[in-house]
Amino acid sequence: MSYVDEVIARVIKENPSEPEFHQAVVEVLQSLRPVIAENEEAFRKDALLERLVNPERQIKFRVPWIDDKGQAHINTGYRVQFNSAIGPYKGGIRLHPSVNLGIIKFLGFEQIFKNSLTGLPIGGGKGGSDFDPKGKSDREIMAFCQSFMTELCKYIGADTDVPAGDIGTGAREIGYMFGQYKRIRNLFEGVLTGKGLVYGGSLARTEATGYGLLYITEEMLKCNGIDISGKTAVVSGSGNVAIYAIEKAQQLGVKVLTASDSNGWVYDKDGIDVEALKEIKEVNRARLTEYKKYRPDSEYHEGKGVWSIKADIALPCATQNELDLEDAKMLCANGAIAVAEGANMPTTADATDYLMEQGVLFIPGKAANAGGVATSALEMSQNSERLSWSFEKVDKKLQNIMIDLFHNIDDAAKKYGFEKNYVVGANIAGFEKVVTAMNAQGIV
Repeated sequence: MSYVDEVIARVIKENPSEPEFHQAVVEVLQSLRPVIAENEEAFRKDALLERLVNPERQIKFRVPWIDDKGQAHINTGYRVQFNSAIGPYKGGIRLHPSVNLGIIKFLGFEQIFKNSLTGLPIGGGKGGSDFDPKGKSDREIMAFCQSFMTELCKYIGADTDVPAGDIGTGAREIGYMFGQYKRIRNLFEGVLTGKGLVYGGSLARTEATGYGLLYITEEMLKCNGIDISGKTAVVSGSGNVAIYAIEKAQQLGVKVLTASDSNGWVYDKDGIDVEALKEIKEVNRARLTEYKKYRPDSEYHEGKGVWSIKADIALPCATQNELDLEDAKMLCANGAIAVAEGANMPTTADATDYLMEQGVLFIPGKAANAGGVATSALEMSQNSERLSWSFEKVDKKLQNIMIDLFHNIDDAAKKYGFEKNYVVGANIAGFEKVVTAMNAQGIV
């Protein structure tokens, strides 16, 4: 049995109830076979892959809080500090009922390579809780966030672990968490990113993941002789990533036809009204059923169906495993030329394989959505300097990071004989940097 197969079997055996983590490990290690084969004896001797797939530290804790009626609740909090070989742990905090240790480990493992690909000195980590912010008052959310940070603050710091936002964790939640950290630790430092602009946040951070997704998609198409302007796109999601992906796509001349939330999706043949979407989701915190009030000619459908709409480009920006094999077949039948992942692992493994077999240009989330964490790292730099950069400066740095990132994964894919396979290219490019750092630091 090869070293890769041994490690995959061990991960599945030792983590039996964590299918998302298995999926992430299998996808990465399978694509790293050519690199590992060249160094198998040395990697095995140093147990390098075992160290890579085992978090340096994983923390699980209870989060007690009291609702507006005086009822006490208990949620579970997590922080998985996966790999610090190239810098302090960096990764978001996800607040969603689906959160469990396996999902946090999958996200943290992916974060290692995503953060490496940015070219910035940040390691991989992830955290969260099964708390659901939907339907909660501001006071209830503050109570939860303060309780969550009361425990988490023992394990994080500006040079140790710098969490950020994620699903369910926006500027409001980050603000409550930062206030509690400062209160307990008596430190005003860049311990969280995604902060408000008046207390250390960065301009362009809100837009960064969505904008970065379009910058790298534009570069991928350009390098394959395709102009993004004039194309159509289908987008899933209506959160931070989706909204700003739609906004930047429109700025680049793309007509975006869809958006979705957990209840249903909208189709607007004239192009999604991004200002209406912002008001519905960011101001009113409402459901997409409201969209028709702004655009009477649009269509609202319950359930899922975004991928049934004919378009040139698909941008899954909602959640993991939302685009399956049947969806991939629909996209190909409708003539899609590119899929770029705005969410973390939103395309199932068989769907990814099918899309690439059909010649669809496919760029994985660890590369395509790295703009968010890259700009978080830029926020860390500004905090360290006690400076605030202009929107234009941050946006230009983001654009350059995403363009360089694409060429790094393109070069890695070509180097190992996998031209246009950007999944393999992303994993190899991210892996090589992390492994170099791990080897330099000894068996730790």
